[in-house]
Amino acid sequence: MTLLLVLLSIALLVVLIVWAKLNPFLAFLISSITAGFLLGLPPDQIAGSVQKGMGDLLGDLVIVIVMGAMLGKLVAESGAAQRIAGFLMKIFGEKRITWAMALTGLIVGIPLFYNVGFVLLVPLAFTVAYQYRISAVYVGIPLLAALSVTHGFLPPHPSPAALVAQFGANMGLTLFYGFIVTIPTVIIAGPLFAKLLKNVKAEPLKTFQAEIKPEDQLPGIGNSLFTALLPVFLLVGTTALSLQAGENLTFGPLIKFISNPGVVMIVSVLYATFSLGLLRGFKMKGLMDRYTDATKDIAMILLIVAGAGALKQIFTDTGVSQTIAEGLKSWDVHPLVLAWTITAIIRVCVGSATVAGLTTAGIIAPLVTTMNVDPNLLVLAIGAGSLMFSHFNDAGFWMYKEFFNVSIKDTIKTWSVMETLVAVVGLLGVLILDIFI
Repeated sequence: MTLLLVLLSIALLVVLIVWAKLNPFLAFLISSITAGFLLGLPPDQIAGSVQKGMGDLLGDLVIVIVMGAMLGKLVAESGAAQRIAGFLMKIFGEKRITWAMALTGLIVGIPLFYNVGFVLLVPLAFTVAYQYRISAVYVGIPLLAALSVTHGFLPPHPSPAALVAQFGANMGLTLFYGFIVTIPTVIIAGPLFAKLLKNVKAEPLKTFQAEIKPEDQLPGIGNSLFTALLPVFLLVGTTALSLQAGENLTFGPLIKFISNPGVVMIVSVLYATFSLGLLRGFKMKGLMDRYTDATKDIAMILLIVAGAGALKQIFTDTGVSQTIAEGLKSWDVHPLVLAWTITAIIRVCVGSATVAGLTTAGIIAPLVTTMNVDPNLLVLAIGAGSLMFSHFNDAGFWMYKEFFNVSIKDTIKTWSVMETLVAVVGLLGVLILDIFI
């Protein structure tokens, strides 16, 4: 009966978002309160549980997500992303153009949130397609596959960062494992899949052509690459140091402080402020205005994350986790496959990768200690499931269709299939990694 009530709560969330077109944050709040009543939580405790869940989750993530948005904004507007794309195109040449676009999406997609990366890089892909007189879909799919994978798998993107916090995983290790899974996933769903799309017709609208900056206005390639990837260097490097330091009383506490994801992101943004900003003639006020705009762009993401935390806390406070744990013991399904399946189903129903991932986390998080599974791999399995088969209820589906100006049929054959490949190959990569960890 308890499991049925949980499913009803999640079904309500899906209906509110898909049918009623309610804002996901409001949908999470309504579903959380409803779940509290259905599951027998005393009415005077429901509001407190909702507030605690929101506060606990956001407390770990606000700095990471906000600083990530600021860094991405500056990487985009300074021309660093354009410089990286142009540099990779020169290295790979026309014959390996899809590999160049995939690597561009991977590098630039780490600090950029998906929607920002899409709007910034897709016009660059159109310019490349026009220059070499080839299909924009053939050029664009590898780029979008890489952006999609970074969005679903790699911190500091909102969903994987939130999952790390909920599961008590290590952000540096998650990032390291994520790269191991990301590379083959991007290759298969990007350049290899794109070989089948050379003849897909696309006529991108002139409105979406990139405004290319002159070469002399772009930052150097070394500066662009180092600044864009600094969070990765710091997260992986400090995690390795903290593992080596262990309980060292002299350096252990200091390394632990430096390896904190929030500290890493603050350092990265401060460095970018000078390297891509002040040292290149930007005024401090202009930079701060850009940072303000960046926080506006991700305000709703923060609220959705908070709403997911509220639902998770309701499930925890009502003791649902123990009941579900007992029920799952009889399922002869690998925990990583189970988490991926739940996420994929919610993703197909709701359309939002972030909502799908965080909703699943609310169910799975309390069970991590009983599932005998690496929490870092659990983050990646859910991240893969959250990208499953994008279709009509996903904003990304329509962004792709309108930007590339292709038919609904071709959108499903290219975009939807690419997202499905990312989800399936990502899961296979996680399961293989699980054998060796």
